[in-house]
Amino acid sequence: MGKITFVEHDGTAHQVELVDGESLMALATGSGVPGIDGDCGGEASCGTCHIIVDEEWIQTTGRRSEEESAMVEMSPECVPNSRLACQLRATEGLDGLTVRLPEFQM
Repeated sequence: MGKITFVEHDGTAHQVELVDGESLMALATGSGVPGIDGDCGGEASCGTCHIIVDEEWIQTTGRRSEEESAMVEMSPECVPNSRLACQLRATEGLDGLTVRLPEFQM
């Protein structure tokens, strides 16, 4: 289907196969991407799957919801393009997406 790249704070990149309909958090944790914990199991209630979406992908991924904002804005590393990976679902349209991970998860 395609790939997404998770880039750690130190620049280490991890390419992960997209699986249609799967959350980016599940893809990352299932592939052992360090820095994505997903402690709440994808309920948008912990912020341990914080990712930063490149500006050119915001039109494709969309903006975060109010619920998502409440969680991610608690992070000192929150930026306007911060999202929770559990709230993004893999589709063909995300093939080639690169997201960055903050230095610390909540």
